[in-house]
Amino acid sequence: MTIWQPDPAALRRPAYLSLADQIARAISDGRLQPGERLATHRHMAETLDLSVQTVSRAYEELIRRGLISGETGRGTFIRPPQREPVPPYIPERLSEVIDLSILKPVVCETRHIDAMKAALHDLADTLPHSAVLSFRPNMLFARHRRVAQAWLRDHCGVEATPGTIHLTNGATSGMTIALMAAAPPGSTVVTEAVGHHTLVPLAAYLGLRLRGVAIDGEGVVPEALDEACREGDVRALFVMPNPINATASLMGAARRAEIVAVARRHGLQIIENDVLAPLLSERLPPLAALAPERTLHVSTFTKCVMPGLRAGYLVVPDRLGPGVANRSLVTSWMATGLVAELAARWVETGTAAELVRWQSEAIRGRQAIAAELLAGIPHRAHPEGLHVWLPLGEGRSEEEFVSHARLQGVAIAPGSSFAIEGGMDRQPAVRISVGSTTPEQLRDGLKIVVNLLQGEPEPVLLAM
Repeated sequence: MTIWQPDPAALRRPAYLSLADQIARAISDGRLQPGERLATHRHMAETLDLSVQTVSRAYEELIRRGLISGETGRGTFIRPPQREPVPPYIPERLSEVIDLSILKPVVCETRHIDAMKAALHDLADTLPHSAVLSFRPNMLFARHRRVAQAWLRDHCGVEATPGTIHLTNGATSGMTIALMAAAPPGSTVVTEAVGHHTLVPLAAYLGLRLRGVAIDGEGVVPEALDEACREGDVRALFVMPNPINATASLMGAARRAEIVAVARRHGLQIIENDVLAPLLSERLPPLAALAPERTLHVSTFTKCVMPGLRAGYLVVPDRLGPGVANRSLVTSWMATGLVAELAARWVETGTAAELVRWQSEAIRGRQAIAAELLAGIPHRAHPEGLHVWLPLGEGRSEEEFVSHARLQGVAIAPGSSFAIEGGMDRQPAVRISVGSTTPEQLRDGLKIVVNLLQGEPEPVLLAM
């Protein structure tokens, strides 16, 4: 048992988070060393006059941060420093926390639940046997690909033939298959210096080297991409040209053409994450339209229609079709038939388009709230984007700013969660989701963030 103990007098509400931050600070300061064992949940609770549940939640938070690990029958131990990235969002919605950390669309429970209930009733009455009995993706999804063709053309700007469309279980599934098809293990994939938070562990699991390249207000800088290609065995570029990227940047038409030119010059495959496209009223041609011969285009319904509609489309060049089909088989065999059928029906009936229009209007309302409260404060956002990127300025620590916000009941995502190694010097910033709460909670949460930002930077003071 370690000698160090948290100070009960320094605990603030919520107590579990304050306790977790005390322990995290002790680890950071070296007062707790890797391999040391923490007190049991019950002993810690008795020492601090807390409930066992509160201590358990604090330990769970530390496990989420990758700072401790629990070993059955032995206890809870401080972990060695981990390279594994920490997710930017909190693992569960807590009643006392305004959660602006997780990127999700706005939901109106009545509208969305009623739509899903109606769809499920209809599906029960008219269930195609193939949706639950088929083992053959090509036979099951022939109709779905024709439906997808129209959706991709009208809502993403992608002209595709049915044979180039592969159904997926959402964007993460599409990203995984695309990476496996575009870049062999051991090769290098480049991406925005501030990029997709799941890309770092995903590339590591697939045996890929991931390198960040410099970005500006329009995303990837062409010269930086060209230089990276000249310096190493770069096989693919993963890019988010629409403002679903962490910094909420929109890549202009000229920049898109420049990126395509660099990719062609170096023979790069392009993996385009374009999940925000249906929400944009003024949509630029995607990279898949500019360079269809080398672009793997990823889309999904979860960000623009409904979080639970985990279905999407991956459009690939003809020559990559067989490889993509094989990688789909070995990762998930095929997309889930029932969910794919729901998505197809919503496209056919216009329900998906109706919910996209509703979502776009709802997001514009949330972004208006953010623009009002952040007036005069440098930040980046898109009127139809799901989040705000807020630079903190010099002299501020992301970790401490996020901790201060959490202690005041607001969860936001640190910019470090999106940093890609090898990119560029990055200024401290946070990502704030505008769709994850009610308008009232968003307003309250942003007021707390603004007050913190306008105050003097201070460390989170925890007693020794």
